[in-house]
Amino acid sequence: MGNSLSVWAVLLVAVCAANLPFFTHRVLGVLGTHSKTLGIRLLELLAYYFLVGCIGLLLEKNAGQIAPQGWEFYAITASLFLTFAFPGFVYRYLLKRHG
Repeated sequence: MGNSLSVWAVLLVAVCAANLPFFTHRVLGVLGTHSKTLGIRLLELLAYYFLVGCIGLLLEKNAGQIAPQGWEFYAITASLFLTFAFPGFVYRYLLKRHG
């Protein structure tokens, strides 16, 4: 897989993973619950952030040497992941009619 293709693949996986907690009642896509609170959804979002990070790390390792990252990298990627999650949040809490 080329470098450009792997970047787009990680971005696509990140967008899907960031919205997944807001479109399903299952915790991590496995455990079925009747309802999830916002706190559980945020914890699930954090777990998906680390999962997408591991996927990106594996793709970077396959492409060559892994570049060292500082705290700035993680702050930016976490902000970007939260931005990707915005459509799912809007759908779940602002647009969807409850009741």
